[in-house]
Amino acid sequence: MIISLIGYMGCGKSTLGKKMAKMLGFQFVDLDQKIEQQEQKTIAEIFQEGGEEAFRQIEHETLEQVLKQEEDMVLSLGGGTPCFMDNMKWINDSTYSIFIDLPEKTLAQRLSQGKSTRPIIAHLNDEELLAFIEKHLGDRRPFYERSHRFFNPLREDLDQLVEEIRLNDTDLSDH
Repeated sequence: MIISLIGYMGCGKSTLGKKMAKMLGFQFVDLDQKIEQQEQKTIAEIFQEGGEEAFRQIEHETLEQVLKQEEDMVLSLGGGTPCFMDNMKWINDSTYSIFIDLPEKTLAQRLSQGKSTRPIIAHLNDEELLAFIEKHLGDRRPFYERSHRFFNPLREDLDQLVEEIRLNDTDLSDH
């Protein structure tokens, strides 16, 4: 079974994914890290050398490879992954997808603390950051909302989500 975590940067896909994988006894895979390992370049370098189109093609191919694996895993996807090519269809056909849904202001608070590590937002002040997130998330939300399950870590408990997954595992094996 593959559980895919979808959501905007800063929503906690990696943090929650690692905890969830440990609780379920699954491996944790971060798609962006997998791309960097395979390409021997950072995501920023791939963007710089080939542009977004080249990156999205590599991302799509890497996603297909990962989704063909037979191993149980929690897969953390890049924020844009579901929004390009037919990735969201692949994700929903091959995994149990969970949209980690947080309010824009919460995302802005989280991201403002680590802006320097994210080149796309490093130059924005806090007001600009919130406006950027509102626009960007607005564009991506229609893709994210095609997920099988929404999860708000501010209102829901991860233990309950994992228990729900365990209880429904037989129903989810089709994903």
